[in-house]
Amino acid sequence: MIDPFDIYARFYDPDLGDWDVDIRMYEQFAARCGSPILELGCGTGRVLLPLARQGYRITGIDASAEMLEQARAKIAANELTGRVTLVRQEMGELELKERFNMAFLALNSFAHLHTTDEQLAALAQIRLHLKPGGLLIVDMFNPDMGRLLDAHGQVALAKILSKPGTGQRTMRFHSEEVDLEQQLIHTTYIIDELDAEGHVQRTLFPFSLRYVFRYELELLLRHAGFEVEAVYGSYDLDPFSADSEKLIAIARQPL
Repeated sequence: MIDPFDIYARFYDPDLGDWDVDIRMYEQFAARCGSPILELGCGTGRVLLPLARQGYRITGIDASAEMLEQARAKIAANELTGRVTLVRQEMGELELKERFNMAFLALNSFAHLHTTDEQLAALAQIRLHLKPGGLLIVDMFNPDMGRLLDAHGQVALAKILSKPGTGQRTMRFHSEEVDLEQQLIHTTYIIDELDAEGHVQRTLFPFSLRYVFRYELELLLRHAGFEVEAVYGSYDLDPFSADSEKLIAIARQPL
């Protein structure tokens, strides 16, 4: 079976590669914790590379071989191979030879764990790989029930990307359906690549995300043995509220 993220890998950087509003937050926590750092679900290295450029030693894991290949190429191009280690692993089967001062799951990576058992298995393995006092950052979206209740498979245009001077365009549409019982958002990206003559190549990228609520996330972390230090509602570390766009939990491996 083909990993859907292998299919999406070549579109990730044009789509999200320049999205950097969260980088400053990770830099602040990295300055507090120091190396080594672990990123879970590192993808093509969107967050990992800026931290490595600042001198941090970082390990990135991902389940997608194609995502890791793209990350590996960028690491080599930036001459950062001495600071970065990439490993293909599932979060719940994490098995590394090192323990870390900080670990993080950026941009809803935790939502790719679809059951409570998967969530707790991943958190247990992460905890085993943190040093005493080590920090875990989990970045999730704060569920908007109005939006979730309105998601019935409608197809909407999300983004248009153009290649200057070529006449080529890429259009990304998305469709969402929500399973309220399982807390799953079933999403399909429909990616149309148009050449200068108007020919279209279509790629479908289906994936699902499990949303969590604030106290559910805190309970998962505590059940896994973490101490919850804070919950924030933005990358500027504003206090969390019902209207917050983000749900960012900061937890510690007990001393």
